[in-house]
Amino acid sequence: MDEFKQQFFSTEVIDDLHSFSAVKGFDFNFIPPRAPHFGGLWEAAVKSAKTLLLKNISEANLTYEELETTFAEIEAILNSRPIAPQSDDPNDGIALTPAHFLVGSSLLAAPDERIFKPQSTAQLSYLDRWQRVTFLKQQFWSMWQRDYIHTLQRRGKWNTQQANIKPGQLVIIHEDNTPPQHWILARVVSAIPGKDGKVRVVDLQTSKNVLQRPIHKIAPLPME
Repeated sequence: MDEFKQQFFSTEVIDDLHSFSAVKGFDFNFIPPRAPHFGGLWEAAVKSAKTLLLKNISEANLTYEELETTFAEIEAILNSRPIAPQSDDPNDGIALTPAHFLVGSSLLAAPDERIFKPQSTAQLSYLDRWQRVTFLKQQFWSMWQRDYIHTLQRRGKWNTQQANIKPGQLVIIHEDNTPPQHWILARVVSAIPGKDGKVRVVDLQTSKNVLQRPIHKIAPLPME
């Protein structure tokens, strides 16, 4: 960690960052120290990522190269998250991600081979070096995906009126054991209301077929 800090905050790296920013036209605006609430949504994402990172790698005993690789994998996971529909076309099942603004397209990940999954962090020492990094990435993905979907699912108290899911909305389907950077997107084909008029089940059109899911297994992407 000390080696990482020395390299990241070195004068050479800072000068390269300033030069690159000047060429690309970046403008840095800083919030006051100790005021993360000024940052809003991005600070909430930073907090979530930092918390999950500490849970995952605090006892992993990684080398500098392994830590750098883990950070790169986690960066790709964060930048692959769907943030909004790409268009209002009901036949368009593609969502914008942070990667679209960074590299112009979505990020793709090579499938990982099945690895041994330890029952506790103490067993991490028994894995070889690559298995260790891959396992940490998969652990981060599993927790980050769950937390991100929960932030999209607005659940108020029962005495608060909530809008029903509507046909045409783009949603994320929450499925277990999906590989890293793989978000299952679908368009709502039809909403099935109950006797009280509340929608609790929807039909979804994915890229492969039509599925039926309860609303607590989907997360609508914001339209505004």
